[in-house]
This record gives sequence, C-alpha cells and structure tokens, in this order.
Amino acid sequence: MQQKSKDNTQQNKAWSGRFNEPVAELVKRYTASVGFDQRLAEFDIQGSLAHARMLGAQGIISVEDVAAIEHGLGEILQEIQSGAFEWLLDLEDVHLNIEKRLTDKIGDAGKRLHTGRSRNDQVATDVRLWLRSVTDDVIAGIRKLQLSIVDLAEEHADTIMPGFTHLQVAQPVTFGHHLLAYFEMLQRDAARFADARKRINRLPLGAAALAGTSYPINREMVAKELGFDGVCENSLDAVSDRDFAIEFTAAAALVMTHLSRFSEELILWSSPRFAFIDIADRFCTGSSIMPQKKNPDVPELVRGKTGRVNGHLVALLTLMKGQPLAYNKDNQEDKEPLFDTADTILVTLEIYADMLRGIKVNKTNMRQAALEGFATATDLADYLVKKGTPFRDAHEAVALAVKHAVGKGCDLADLSLEELRQFSAKIDDDIYGVLTLEGSIASRNHIGGTAPEQVRAAVGRARKSLV
Repeated sequence: MQQKSKDNTQQNKAWSGRFNEPVAELVKRYTASVGFDQRLAEFDIQGSLAHARMLGAQGIISVEDVAAIEHGLGEILQEIQSGAFEWLLDLEDVHLNIEKRLTDKIGDAGKRLHTGRSRNDQVATDVRLWLRSVTDDVIAGIRKLQLSIVDLAEEHADTIMPGFTHLQVAQPVTFGHHLLAYFEMLQRDAARFADARKRINRLPLGAAALAGTSYPINREMVAKELGFDGVCENSLDAVSDRDFAIEFTAAAALVMTHLSRFSEELILWSSPRFAFIDIADRFCTGSSIMPQKKNPDVPELVRGKTGRVNGHLVALLTLMKGQPLAYNKDNQEDKEPLFDTADTILVTLEIYADMLRGIKVNKTNMRQAALEGFATATDLADYLVKKGTPFRDAHEAVALAVKHAVGKGCDLADLSLEELRQFSAKIDDDIYGVLTLEGSIASRNHIGGTAPEQVRAAVGRARKSLV
C-alpha cells in the first residue's frame, strides 16, 4: 500500500484550527504511524460501523447519516482490500486516513462519525479487535503443532533413547515420552493465550479521550455487536492500558522459549555426533564453501527469533513503566513490537508443525546412545532398595559398581553376577532383566512415566484434548 505526503498544509488535520503553522516534514515522518498501523484498517472500520450504529440508535446522529457511513465504509473496505486505497502520510495514522476518505465520499455525515469518541479509545479498540483475532490464530497454530508432536510421539512410543540431565546420559526414556514433554509445555501456552484473551476482550470505546463523553452513548450495545465480553469500566484505564499487549507478548515469549529449547535439541540430534534424527531437506540449507554441509537453519532461526520476541516484551514493559495516566504518544510505540511478535510466532508455529512431520528418526543410534553412560544405574539402585537395602546404601553400592565397570571399559549389564555381588550380596541373576533398556523403561509404568504403555495412554489423552 502506498503512503504519500501531500502539502495540503493543515486542512487535513483533526486539530488544524489550534495551530499557526504546519507541522514540519521531519516531524510528520517521525510521528506518523500509518506506515505500520495500516494492518488495523479492517478492524478500524469494524469498530466505526458499530459506533455509528450505536450513535444512530441513540438518536445522536440521523438514520440517514448511519446509512451513508455504512455505505461509505463498505466502499473504503473494498478499496483497502484491493490495494487501491491511497494512504497519506499527512494524515498520520490509519484512523485519520479512513475518516478523511469517508468524508470525501459522503460529506458531512463522515464528519459526524467521530462524535462521542477519540482516537485514544478508537485505537485501543482497534488493537484489541486485531489482537483477539490473532490470539485465536495463535491458539489454532499451537494446536496444529501439538498434533504433529502427538503423531510423532505415537509412532515412537517404543523407541528408546537416552534421557539427559546436565546434557549427560541419565536414564533411558522413550522418544515418544520425550516429545510429549513439549506437548505439555504447549498445552500451558495455549491455556495462557486463552486466559489472556479474556482480558483482551473488553471494549475501551466510549472512554473517549480519557474522561468519557457527555453524549448519551450505549457502550454495551457496541460491545455486544463487536463480540466483546464487556466494557472497560474506568475511562482513564481504558485508553491508557496496554497490559493486554504485554500479556500477549509475554505468552508469545514463553512459546518461543519452549520452541527454542526444542530447536536446541533438534540441532544437537541432527548433528553427526548424535545422528538421532534427520530433518527434511526443505527445512535446511547448505554451505557456500563446504559442499557436505546440511545446516538446520529453521530450528536455528527459531532459536534466534526467540531473542527477538523476548526483546519485544522488554520493550513493551519499558514503554509503559514511566507513563502517567492517561493516554500518551508513547503508546504509538506499542504496535511495531506487538505486530512483529504476532507475525513471528504465527509463522514459527506453522513451520514447526510442518517440520516435525518431515523428521526421520534413527532408532538404532538412539538405542546405542542409551547404552552409554550407565543409563540403568538407577534401576540397579532401585532393585537393591526393593530387596531391603536403604536407598543411600544402595546408591553407594551402585556407584562402586559403576566405578568398577568404568575401569573395565564395559557396561553394568556386561559385569558377571560374581562381580556384581562384590557390591551387594542381595544381587541375584534376575538383575539382568532390570539392567536392560527395555526393562528400565517398562518399569516406569505409572501416569507421567516413560513406559510405552503410559506413552500411548498420554497420546490418547492428548488427542482428546485437541478435539
């Protein structure tokens, strides 16, 4: 969409009568928001239509004016959607551009549209309408990604891999169980957005500049038409509040943080040193100098873009921290970080869902890695506890057994029964069933455990939650 500056002096300004000289060109460029708030246009028209109908219902403007406004705004919406609308820098923002175009089309009726409202409550309404829609899209994107995770987890409910703490081999787990940890993170994320939506979905319109209006407006009527749950009940707070934007960005930062952690694992797992997975070529790039390279660019960029969204959260918090009531021009700076956060999280969720569907898993390498690092040592300790040994004594006995195996360069399961009994006389030949990877994961057969039976049950619960 084009943005033009026309030297119409002050005739297009909403406040021209107060000033003795035109705004400087540099100031126009510095203060204008039309370059980025154009995306609010359809929501601005939606809010204006509801406002006009309320004014008509209350007898504040005529039925004829309402009809003209509806017709004019309908034509303007078509112009915007087709790309034919001419955005003027002189008119500063999306609101004045649309209002000026409406007045050009329908005359004085267009000038009456702004009765009983201010750009302060108008922009707050537009942003909430837009953000409500975006929030719904984000939740849908999270659900789509969760489905990709569930499908992959179900396929690998029996696939054994090492579980890590401190990035050291800890205990064997199933790949399906590992994946479902991210499902749980995203489940919390979806709940956060759904909860934030409740606070987004309150109507500021009617607060006017800051104190309300002397016209006999019906805010509840407007709220109902626009699908808001209710109205903001303090006019000062209504025009100056940006908590909803901060809360959305905070929830987005958490989603990105979760996906950054996932990305870090995908990057490690796809490296030759792990070789657990292969990411489909369409999500990777090569090197300009090293022909053998296959770089996991998508997860790397997700990891990088997380810093970008985290930065937007800090920017919004900093933006608001020093503002007195009510509206201040500072609040114009809320849109670019909020818009970019929304764009970033939406495309990230979409590409991640697709990327997971293109992952190939190397079960052999995963299982081999789980055999390294004495992953079943805790199982041996648990075995001794079940035989009556206090846990701390069992822990010490197994530590000595591991030390012995390290010296021999073998796994615990490779030690003879005679060798194992050096560390506890309670060890019998049934220990070898305990020391296997399959025996280890099968023993964690409780809700939240890694046993394949539990993974499949968790997958079932997850699918039901996504319906």
